[in-house]
Amino acid sequence: QVQLVESGGGLVQAGGSLRLSCAASGGAFSTATMGWFRQAPGEEREFVAATSWNAWNAARTYYADSVKGRFTIARDNAKNTVYLQMASLKPAATAVYFCAADTVRRSVPARGPGAYDYWGQGTPVTVSS
Repeated sequence: QVQLVESGGGLVQAGGSLRLSCAASGGAFSTATMGWFRQAPGEEREFVAATSWNAWNAARTYYADSVKGRFTIARDNAKNTVYLQMASLKPAATAVYFCAADTVRRSVPARGPGAYDYWGQGTPVTVSS
């Protein structure tokens, strides 16, 4: 049973930065694909970024087009933690951000939330204009 706890959300002005953290426990974190999703009020949960593991123990990263070049996902397997560094934030980024784990090995990380087995409780991010 994987447990995920997010932190680092808050209020930031447009153009600012935030770093979200997700601490994992209780499972094989190092081999799971870890993803970040976000959900704005009245909207569906959407994919933001993911980092996968492969047989060579190298992490690969994937991003939604809307955040590519501004957000960076990184994992520290020694600390069982995945991060989402967000820069040049826009008001449209206002949402609750969720960390998720997919324990199924796939050739390409899934972008649909239904593929992820475990979820954190979410951390809110508000970007003011």
